[in-house]
Amino acid sequence: MARVELNQKAPVFEVEDYLGNTISLKSYLGSFLVLLVFNRGFI
Repeated sequence: MARVELNQKAPVFEVEDYLGNTISLKSYLGSFLVLLVFNRGFI
């Protein structure tokens, strides 16, 4: 995924949650606030 610059819209993407459900950023279009947290994990 390309790097997102400040003050630009986030790209539309889909990920799976911990239960295996697909979540799309597009499904939150029009929401007041969306918080994304990407946990890189520990190696």
